[in-house]
Amino acid sequence: MRARDVIRFSFDGVQMLAYPGDTLVSALYAGGKRSWRKSRPGDERGLLCGMGICFDCVLSVDGVSNVRACQTLVRDGMVVATNMVS
Repeated sequence: MRARDVIRFSFDGVQMLAYPGDTLVSALYAGGKRSWRKSRPGDERGLLCGMGICFDCVLSVDGVSNVRACQTLVRDGMVVATNMVS
């Protein structure tokens, strides 16, 4: 990949890198993140099914809650945040 092909996005205020065609899950995993949500009892959650059925990988993207990270392609400038369940 050329340097200009790198996509930059933020995750909980930290700048992260991805490549064209990456999903949020693949970019987060490549960046060392394995969980980004907590269940009501407090268990850490992240990727489970990887195909959009379970909703364990949901997070907030550009202010929209409950976006499935396994189904969402990374875009340059995306603002991604953990999706805390209250």
